[in-house]
Amino acid sequence: MDTQAVKHAVQHSGRYNRKGFESPTKRAKALGDSYQSDLIGSIRENDFSFEEGRLKIKLAKSFGFCWGVERAVAMAYETRRHYPNEGIWMTNEIIHNPSVNNHLNRMNVKIISTKNGIKDFSSVSKGDVVILPAFGATVQEMQLLHEKKCQIIDTTCPWVSKVWHTVEKHKKHTFTSIIHGKYKHEETLATRSFAGDYLVVFDLAEAEYVSNYIKGNGDKNKFMNKFAKACSNGFDPDIHLERLGVANQTTMLKSETEAIGKLFEKTLLTKYGPAKINDHFLAFNTICDATEERQDAMFSLVDEDLDILVVIGGFNSSNTTHLQEIAITNNIESFHIDISDRISVENNSICHKPLESELILKKNFIPDGEVKVGITSGASTPDKVVADVIEKLIAITK
Repeated sequence: MDTQAVKHAVQHSGRYNRKGFESPTKRAKALGDSYQSDLIGSIRENDFSFEEGRLKIKLAKSFGFCWGVERAVAMAYETRRHYPNEGIWMTNEIIHNPSVNNHLNRMNVKIISTKNGIKDFSSVSKGDVVILPAFGATVQEMQLLHEKKCQIIDTTCPWVSKVWHTVEKHKKHTFTSIIHGKYKHEETLATRSFAGDYLVVFDLAEAEYVSNYIKGNGDKNKFMNKFAKACSNGFDPDIHLERLGVANQTTMLKSETEAIGKLFEKTLLTKYGPAKINDHFLAFNTICDATEERQDAMFSLVDEDLDILVVIGGFNSSNTTHLQEIAITNNIESFHIDISDRISVENNSICHKPLESELILKKNFIPDGEVKVGITSGASTPDKVVADVIEKLIAITK
């Protein structure tokens, strides 16, 4: 598929909007009324610290809504105001946050349903309005909506678009895209649709597996079985691992993406030599600034003398789970929750989700005596949700 041609047709159809409908001032006010918090504002002004009674709280110095998320959410709300009577759909959750998505659902903004893991666009009619979420949509979905003559509101984060441009450059120069990401994640699905030949690696361990194959230490059948769902059609590791470009899902762990890039550069440098490395390896920086800032702030937060750490964000939010990983790596007792209702003041308990696990209940999670709690949140989490969590911690320690 000529992805550039599809994008050009969609964007010049007269039914495409990437800017929204309202002024930045009105947009900021509407979002502030719904999701900002005076309590969080005062904690920010107090060096991200808060004390009351035996409770001490330290907030990460970068957390919560990023610019791309703010823009996407605001555009979704103003789309309903601009189209008060039309059917409005989203190709997926606007962001990975239950409170935001529930709010949009109450505004009768519907998420396109899936059948057997495949999106069902049959309910979308000509003239309906369809919102593309912050992490984008596949080029096939864009083409389908264009053919249905839908009004398309594109809230895709510019950082995600930057990754798409990167893999299209790989394709143009016949490089295979090595995409650091989760192969079933919506953002990676969209990125894959813009790529030519590609291979998705989840982590450094998978990248090392691929590197070993490049070095001649692997079995082709085992390789293909391992990556059967994470590679392009017709992928042949003996052919498509000779010229590589690296890109990433923007919410992955920055340090791991960098390590994967260096690993493949070193592998190809060893195999083909310095004189030919530019013929076999391309690297572009596609790490999101906001993701990087939140991860850096988390590394600083875990250096504090904390008793426990609470990570707030959607359970399907990739950037939030990576913040949780940082806490675990630093041996700090941590709890990942998506909403404040996971905390019971009466029972001093928290229903939280450990990595790669179902929800579990932790009783007496706030210890006796003075307690210092670190708090951070993913890029899809409003300040108000963080404030609600803090209010519950205050109530427990009283």
